[in-house]
Amino acid sequence: MSTNPNPEDMSLDELRDEIRTIDEEIVEKIAQRTYVADTIARVKDEKGLPTTDEEQEQAVMDRAGENAERFDVDANLVKATFRLLIELNKVEQRESR
Repeated sequence: MSTNPNPEDMSLDELRDEIRTIDEEIVEKIAQRTYVADTIARVKDEKGLPTTDEEQEQAVMDRAGENAERFDVDANLVKATFRLLIELNKVEQRESR
């Protein structure tokens, strides 16, 4: 994050640089999440567990909603993002089996 504590004092270019940094961090977190999800898929495969775990998916969605509220972000947007991440992980899990 920028060392400038007040975004209102930043120039347009500085703000855009801040967005680029945040975007990179978001992609890095998605990559980390995908790696862990792939590891979970291998464990499920080794244990003969199904790809889909609706109870776990609901827990993830509940946490996403709670975090959205905590950070004052639109919960529908956050939940849609997590739904997409979950579905992409499930597709990868199915394809790797």
